[in-house]
Amino acid sequence: MNDAPPLVRLVDDDAAGSRSLEATPNALIPILAAASDTETQDALRNSEARFRAMSDASPLGIFVSDAQGRCDYSNAAYQRISGRSFAQTLGTNWSAAIHPEDRQRVLAAWHAAARAREPFHSEARFLREDGSVVWTRLNAAPLSVGGTLQAHVQTVEDISERKSLEFVLRAAEEALFEEKERAQVTLDSIGDAVLTTDLLGNVSYLNLVAEAMTGWSREEALGRPLAEVFTIIDGTTRQAAANPAQRAIEEDRSVGLIADCVLVRRDGVESAIEDSAAPIHNRYGQVTGAVIVFHDVSQSRAITLKMAHLAQHDVLTGLPNRFLMTERLSQAIGLARRHGRQVALLFLDMDRFKHINDSLGHVVGDELLQSVAGRLVACVRASDTVCRYGGDEFVILLADIDKPQDAAHVAEKLHQASAVPHLVGGHELHVSLSIGISVYPDDGSDTNSLMGNADTAMYHAKASGRNVYRFFTADMNARAVRRLLVEGSLRRALKQDEFVLHYQPQIDLVSGAMTGAEALIRWRDPDFGLVYPGEFIGIAEECGLIVPIGRWVLREACRQVQAWLDAGLQAVPVAVNISAVEFRQRDLLDGVALILEETGLASRYLELELTESVLMDNAESSVAVLEALKAMGVSLAVDDFGTGYSSLSYLKRFPIGTLKIDRSFVRDIATDADDATIVSAVIGMGRNLKQRVIAEGVETSAQLAFLRTHQCDEGQGFELSHPLSAHDFARLLLGRKDLQPRDLSARGDQGPGSPRAH
Repeated sequence: MNDAPPLVRLVDDDAAGSRSLEATPNALIPILAAASDTETQDALRNSEARFRAMSDASPLGIFVSDAQGRCDYSNAAYQRISGRSFAQTLGTNWSAAIHPEDRQRVLAAWHAAARAREPFHSEARFLREDGSVVWTRLNAAPLSVGGTLQAHVQTVEDISERKSLEFVLRAAEEALFEEKERAQVTLDSIGDAVLTTDLLGNVSYLNLVAEAMTGWSREEALGRPLAEVFTIIDGTTRQAAANPAQRAIEEDRSVGLIADCVLVRRDGVESAIEDSAAPIHNRYGQVTGAVIVFHDVSQSRAITLKMAHLAQHDVLTGLPNRFLMTERLSQAIGLARRHGRQVALLFLDMDRFKHINDSLGHVVGDELLQSVAGRLVACVRASDTVCRYGGDEFVILLADIDKPQDAAHVAEKLHQASAVPHLVGGHELHVSLSIGISVYPDDGSDTNSLMGNADTAMYHAKASGRNVYRFFTADMNARAVRRLLVEGSLRRALKQDEFVLHYQPQIDLVSGAMTGAEALIRWRDPDFGLVYPGEFIGIAEECGLIVPIGRWVLREACRQVQAWLDAGLQAVPVAVNISAVEFRQRDLLDGVALILEETGLASRYLELELTESVLMDNAESSVAVLEALKAMGVSLAVDDFGTGYSSLSYLKRFPIGTLKIDRSFVRDIATDADDATIVSAVIGMGRNLKQRVIAEGVETSAQLAFLRTHQCDEGQGFELSHPLSAHDFARLLLGRKDLQPRDLSARGDQGPGSPRAH
């Protein structure tokens, strides 16, 4: 029980009633001296009881001291907090319970508040008798009467629990700070760049290396989109690379950068980088962002590429060496095998190089090799490979060719390039090339056989007098040379107008009337004379000249027919063959319309002949083209009918007016029952389809008799007429009489057959 003395009350003489002022006895005795009557004493005792009850019920410690700070009163809470009984505190200074380490600070604050007559607030430790420490919050206010300081009332709150929590939090903050500091120091000291993003892909952190590599400071980069700060492209395609952080976030896994990733710094400087991105998770395993770790590999990549280059290239010329050539040749053969293509290998030897090298020295020889290497590269496509095989030998791989003729083309270019002298070390050096050529698959199916055969062909070239090229086989060599010669001459023939047209009449087998004619091309070569189409049309198709030649035939035929009409002759429709390449040209329809317009020829005088195979190749599109031609008024014929494969349903859909029976069936109709049956069937089918039927290659009276007996509409061939020049055909038109067999046997071409235009 509290041993404090009883409280007294002060009676205010001026008041009608009485009021009690609760305070500790010693502090208030002078004030309450006048309160002596019995009624006042009772009131004070009641007031004291109330004060004590309230004081002891308060969780706050209450400490009342006199003006000098000596204790007059303390409640139970204060005694519990301080660990001192009332007797131990009574008369002691209020600061006695404060921990010695806090006392000076607290007293200084106390005196400052007292001087200013302001409330006092502080936090301090209480040191108990048992040595334990309690953290407290102190609040005090002066108590004055009549302007004279009489006492101090102080409350004490136990804040140990809060302080403990604060200490824990502060310790955690310190630990977190130290951890972040350690992480920051670590991230700034490692060699890799580290960059993090939030869930939206905005930059949330860069270390020093990342700042240097991106060109962005941490302050500038924070909050910006990753693509703005971390700009990466594909080093091969130069296209923007995929965002690795976004992938890591979306797929919730670590992802690697693309193989050839290049970082573009803020100022445009590029550097090759490697590494990966990974998602960042919170304590609940949820993705909150991503981290990208990368480093500059420009130098190591350059070293790797240089080493790989040196391993596969000739040091002197920089060309691929024999090992890389072998690898590329093997790949080219594999591709050619799968796609049905051809590969050519050219083995080159420099004529007289040893003499130059020995007489002028190795320095000049090396420079000459470099000069030759440059010219070789300039003569081929970027997809081809020029290799220095060793010494003065080079190998050229033509990885994808249409025909051996392409290799001959390259060989010619190489010889032309080598004819120009090399200026090396003040010397004008002349060197020539001996070239051997082998072609896959004709000359071998593997690298060794192709290389060996090209080498053998090269030695044959040297033996032939040097500065020439030879194919591996004499037969191939002759054919390639011939084709090269023909191709070159064909180009000249187009430019110099060396082509002419002959016209072979088509005869009605009943009346003998001429119903039309077929235009047949001839080439009047200045060296070889008249060349028939069988000798050059195939080459024209292979080298891409068939389209301009075909257009020339069509234009010339239309021009000639219109010229006959203008001359007052009774011209007949003229048939012109259209090749597969021409038929598939997008501008075929426009080209035909333009030629008719330019020549002024009415479309009824033009018939276009197409083979079955041309029509059945993509038959649906053929129908549309044929319908468009028919709409122009142009007649259409199926040439060489029976030699290809045609669907009768499509044949019915095609707007075809004429079927031409191929000469291969007509040749033996008088002696071969099968051919006779086929021809009879075609005649009958044509009649049922209401189509005109013309038999080609009618060269004997027996054939003609058979056709007449089986009611074939018309015939074309030597038995009826040879092809005629435009001049002779005009004379025929001038007479315009019915033709009988052999009426014109002495006219026109005297060739062994009826060569076609294409």
